[in-house]
Amino acid sequence: MHDNPENLDLRQAQWGADAETLLDTGWSQAPVKARSHDRILLDIVLGVLPPGARIDEQGLAHSYDAGLLSVRQALGRLSLEGFIIRTPRGGTRVAPIDAMEVRQILEVRRLLEPHAAALAAEFASPEDIDALGRAFEGAEAAIHAGDYRTLFLMDNAFHSRLARASGNPALAGLISPLQLKAARLWACSMAAGEGPENQIAVDQAEVDAHRALVKLIAKRDTSGARAAMLKALGVVRTDVDRRSVLTGAGQGGEMLSVASRAGNTFAAALAPCGPRRLSL
Repeated sequence: MHDNPENLDLRQAQWGADAETLLDTGWSQAPVKARSHDRILLDIVLGVLPPGARIDEQGLAHSYDAGLLSVRQALGRLSLEGFIIRTPRGGTRVAPIDAMEVRQILEVRRLLEPHAAALAAEFASPEDIDALGRAFEGAEAAIHAGDYRTLFLMDNAFHSRLARASGNPALAGLISPLQLKAARLWACSMAAGEGPENQIAVDQAEVDAHRALVKLIAKRDTSGARAAMLKALGVVRTDVDRRSVLTGAGQGGEMLSVASRAGNTFAAALAPCGPRRLSL
């Protein structure tokens, strides 16, 4: 069953604002009922609610200080988005992670995000460029501390802001959900402690690729920005392929085994969540 609501209360207080600010695409209003969706989604992406975890609607309503109807509406939306699975006898559970699906998502991102980067080089405001330039401030400290929650939030904020800077709301609305789905494999493997020996160098390379992209956007270099985004996503693709091998999530393979192997370290590695206990 879902774990102690008091533990979730603590986590919600620590990063509730992150869900409201960093999961918003910036193109629509955020009514109260949407906050439950965003907070549950953040917990799924970061592994606080791991793949296969059974969902307790009343426990979630208590932990998020939300109405039961709001939580049910959020879970219905998350089911349509593919983050939640509902079955007649199995109840409601967090969807497993399929490495093949993640690779397919990255292929779509490689089609969309270079175009968004080129548009951002043409249309981004000075405020957009400044925000993109500051997106990874403090990244080196987070890398060396193994603070992957912070790195994820930085990366998500970067890509969301860049998509908005394209000036195309429809494009931004497509990119954000794709990035969140792809991030689940990354967060899952890091929480399980399955990064490579040169993880610091890998993470630094990702950050450097994003910073190089910002410089090209600031120069209004559309073709350069397009190529730089392809390079940045290439680094991510290589990392995802490696992680899917390390975690045993092969082609079409579900990631439930990772949650079982990781045990209580699953969310403990994602400070400041603390240990989680789940019966899968």
